[in-house]
Amino acid sequence: MRDRIEKALEKIRPMLQADGGNVELIEVSDDGVVRLKLTGSCGCCPMSQMTLKNGIERILKEEVPEVKEVVSI
Repeated sequence: MRDRIEKALEKIRPMLQADGGNVELIEVSDDGVVRLKLTGSCGCCPMSQMTLKNGIERILKEEVPEVKEVVSI
């Protein structure tokens, strides 16, 4: 599952990088919780939680149905 999540994140990264940010995969738990770290501009952006939930989480769930939740650390 981790490999499929990484491939999905590769599709997302260009959008984040265009705004000076990025995302790093930290952990994938057995129960489908994905822990990510938003870096660069995304790490301190006030809209980062919306990006995480409405963007990254939505896309990851579409690409990898086993993903139950995405959380930022």
